[in-house]
Amino acid sequence: MTTFAVVGAGLGLGLAAARRFGAAGHHVALLARNADHLDALVGELDGDGVQARGFTADVLDPASLTAALAAATKELGPIEVLQFSPVPRGDFMKPVLDTGAADLDDPLAFSVKGPVTCVHAVLPGMRQLGRGTLLFVNGASAVRPNPKVAGTSIAFVAESAYAAMLHDALAPENIHAAQLIVPGAIHPAAEHSSPEALAERLYAIHTERGAFRHYAEPLPA
Repeated sequence: MTTFAVVGAGLGLGLAAARRFGAAGHHVALLARNADHLDALVGELDGDGVQARGFTADVLDPASLTAALAAATKELGPIEVLQFSPVPRGDFMKPVLDTGAADLDDPLAFSVKGPVTCVHAVLPGMRQLGRGTLLFVNGASAVRPNPKVAGTSIAFVAESAYAAMLHDALAPENIHAAQLIVPGAIHPAAEHSSPEALAERLYAIHTERGAFRHYAEPLPA
C-alpha cells in the first residue's frame, strides 16, 4: 500500500483529492498548519473508509515539511503521489509597482523552496518504488502573469519552471511531474473546476501520465 500526500490540505480540493486517491486504495497523508483542521479532515475521510493521518507543517518552514513527510512515510507507507496545492497568502498579491524585493521573499519561499523541499523529501522513496507522481496545482498567473498579483505571478512562474524541469529529468525514472492550471475559482457548482472534478482530473493525470501541463478549463480570452 502506498501513500498519497497532499500539501496544503483543505476542505475543498485537498479533501476531494484525498477521497479520490483514497478510493483508489492509497493511504492519505494530509499536511497543513492547523492540527484541529487536520483532525476534522481525517474524520471526514475515516467516514469514507479511507486510512488517513494529519501532519502539521508550514510551507514556509522547510524543516517542518521534511519532518512531516518523513513521519507520513513511516506511519502510512512510501509516498507514491505528492500533490502540492497550498493556497497563497493574500499579501503575496500586491500590484507589480507596489511590489518591492522584500515582498518576494515569502512568495518565492512558498512556491519554490516549498516544492523543492517536498520533492527532495519524497524522491528517494519514489525511486525505491520505481514509480511516482508529482502534482503541482496553480492558478492562471502561472502561465499568464497578472500585474495585479505580482508576488504570486512571479512565484508561480518560477514553480512552473521547476516542475517542468522535473518532468523532463525524472521521466526516465518512471516518475511523472505534471501541472494542473485552474484558471478561475474552485467552486462546488463549477462543471470543470469543482473540487470533485479537479480531483478526478488529478487522478487521471497520475494514471495516464501524458503531457506536463494540463488546464482544468480554457484560459479566459
